Formats: sequence, C-alpha cells, structure tokens
Amino acid sequence: MNLLLRRLVLAAACVATALAPRADAQGRAANRQVVVSAAVSLSEVLQQLAPAYQAATGNRLVLNVAASNTLARQISFGAGVDLFISADEAQMNGVAAYIDPASRVDLVGNQLAIAVPDDRPRAMSSARDLLDPAIRRVAIGDPAAVPAGVYARQYLQTLGVWPDLSSKIVPAGSVRLALMAVESGAADAAIVYHTDMATAAHAREALLIRSAEGPRIVYPAAIVRAGKNQEGGRRLLAFLRSPDAIAVFTRAGFIAPVAARN
Repeated sequence: MNLLLRRLVLAAACVATALAPRADAQGRAANRQVVVSAAVSLSEVLQQLAPAYQAATGNRLVLNVAASNTLARQISFGAGVDLFISADEAQMNGVAAYIDPASRVDLVGNQLAIAVPDDRPRAMSSARDLLDPAIRRVAIGDPAAVPAGVYARQYLQTLGVWPDLSSKIVPAGSVRLALMAVESGAADAAIVYHTDMATAAHAREALLIRSAEGPRIVYPAAIVRAGKNQEGGRRLLAFLRSPDAIAVFTRAGFIAPVAARN
C-alpha cells in the first residue's frame, strides 16, 4: 500500500470513528454499500478514492455516473441514492425536496476548456477563435440541460459570440460525449471541463478558460432522503471533504472549495 493510499485509509478511518456513534442498529445492518450518483466528470477521482474508503470502513461504493440532469431526474423518481454530487447548483436545486438541506455542501470546483483533435492541434487565445470558418462543428453538453453545456452557453453569451456560434453547436447528452465527438471526428472542437482532458486519448486542450474569466463552476453534494444508507453517505461525504481527499481532487485539476467560492 503506497503512502497516499495509507493516508487516505487513515483519513477515512478517522471519519468513520468520529461518526460511528450516530449509526443505529438498522443503519449498521444496511451499512454494506453506499450508492453515489455523481456527475460523470468525477468518475476517475471517485474510482481512485473508493479503495481507501472501502478499506477503512468496509463500505462498498456503488458509483452511478451520468450527466447531472439525468441523475437528478432519477432521484426525483425515487432512486435509492445515498449521496448526490452534481456538477452544478441548478440540478441540486431541482431535487431540493429529495435531499437533506442541512447536509448540502460545495465539494469542489472546475474550469471550462476547449478541446480539439490531436491530429489537428491548434492553440487558441480566446473562445472567439471558434468563429473561425475552419471550425464547422462545436460540441457541448446540451445547453438546455447538461451542466457543462449550460456553463458553455453562459460563457459564450457573456463573450457575445453565442448568436454567431449557435449554428455550429452540436449538443451532446453529457460532457464526456461532447469530448468523444472531438475524438471521433464528429466535431472540430468541444467545450468541456478542464479535468476531462486527462481522459482524452485523441484530443488536446487548445484553451483553458480560467475561473476569473469563465462561469463559476461548483459541484454541490448532499445526502438523499430516499437512500438506504444515509449514515454511510454522511461518512463518505466527510471523507471526500478531508484534506487528503481534496488533495486528490486538486491533483486531477479540480479546484478546492475555498477557491471555488472566490
């Protein structure tokens, strides 16, 4: 076990010990798995953190990852989720009746980036470069529903280029599908999260849209009332907010909570 994993296991164990008195007999009986519905852009980090949490608590993480609007819809239909981590506040607000409001916190933040095919690399000085006639199709998450697409539209509207770019927009069902459109050649560029670029095999980052210039991107997290293991969800949320876990998020390109609020 490497040093990072040992530290994460210790952090998870400390969180579990601190919260143990709150678990009742029924909670302990159900405390075998924690169901987490999380924005797809969090997939790799949560998979990296899961072994340490499981080793320290004995709880198996069941990850349900998709676009946040899809996850919110599932929760509104009664999905038995213990913890919901959305990629934007709007989707969390939409399920306010289904979560414990006292548990809601801002977990991490992110930044937008423009991805281009790696066989047609180009640097961009601004998102206005997407107006270049050579760029015919720009993939983004569905701007009417998918958080990354909503953020992208807001940013392009702020720049004043949305009306001219709207005819080029190719809406996708999630931010990862927008990135896949670039990698497959179906789009000439995509607006995605900066953290998504680490998953790209055939695309590169042409422009990082820094927080000071782009929209405020925050990932709120909250306990879901319908969950069968809410206590496990609380332990997991406390673990994800621990310094060692936040360090894993920041190494993956996410922004620590304090920075995300600035």
